[in-house]
Amino acid sequence: MASLPGQNSRRLANQILDFVRKARFEPGHHLREQQIADLLGVSRTPTRNALKLLVEEGIVETRRNQGFFLLKAFDALQRVELSVSSSVEESLYERLVNDRLSGAIANSMTQTEIAKRYDVDRVTLMKTLTRMAEDGLLTRNKGHGWSFLPTLDNDEALRSGYQFRLMVEPANFLQPQFRPNTAALERSRLQHLYLASHSDSAAVSNAQLFETDAQFHEMFAEFGGNTFVIQAIQQQNRLRKLLEFAGYANRRRVRDWCAEHLAIIDAVASGRYTDASELMRKHLTQADTATQPGKKLARKAPVKGRKPHKVADIPISG
Repeated sequence: MASLPGQNSRRLANQILDFVRKARFEPGHHLREQQIADLLGVSRTPTRNALKLLVEEGIVETRRNQGFFLLKAFDALQRVELSVSSSVEESLYERLVNDRLSGAIANSMTQTEIAKRYDVDRVTLMKTLTRMAEDGLLTRNKGHGWSFLPTLDNDEALRSGYQFRLMVEPANFLQPQFRPNTAALERSRLQHLYLASHSDSAAVSNAQLFETDAQFHEMFAEFGGNTFVIQAIQQQNRLRKLLEFAGYANRRRVRDWCAEHLAIIDAVASGRYTDASELMRKHLTQADTATQPGKKLARKAPVKGRKPHKVADIPISG
């Protein structure tokens, strides 16, 4: 018997339904995996799983060697939405992230320690830990147990990361070898327009928000054609993933950085690289300012030598 579809698949399926309604697709429309994956900022595998879920619901059909096609018209789907419940795995995932950010748990723990603290069975534990590893939050120790990957988890380190990016990212637009990819720019623009229109909706997961954000910055690094810049931005994204993944509760800031990103995309699309450089500088400066003492970071008593952050107060760079 097939396992129940994950909550992420159900969320993606709802986003696909929303896309169908907004685009006003009629029965028979070809739902291309890659196009939808690009729009939603995810890979083809989760997109395919979400489409298969819609097949099970009788909304989409598969045609041999052709792909997925819409069965119902957009107006017949106005009130259709797949339920998304909070599973035990989702709950454990969120508790582990939040407890790590607050300093309630150590950087490294054994499976026995985690199972005992959170009172979960082995199957749920392993599925959750494996997913967190896939998301770039955890790594399995050589001996036994798991460790959170290095992250910008204190005021000084977080500020240093933004200051480094301020030195690198704005300058990247002004390099003579900077060459934008029109198709990539348009995909990014569509992704941001989608997020901007759903910034208050729980249908857009924190993971999707972070991936769109990270891909935006890596895209421009790739346009610059400098391998060292690309590697540096990718490393910065890995370092800040844990903090910013859990900090997207401030959806007003999400709307703001979507607008800032779109302004940069438009500047590059029209060949105004100097403007794009200045816009990126302002964009990163706002996040850098938020990391300064007395701004957004919480001041709590250290736990085991570390100064924890309050998740809701973590600045979001976008």
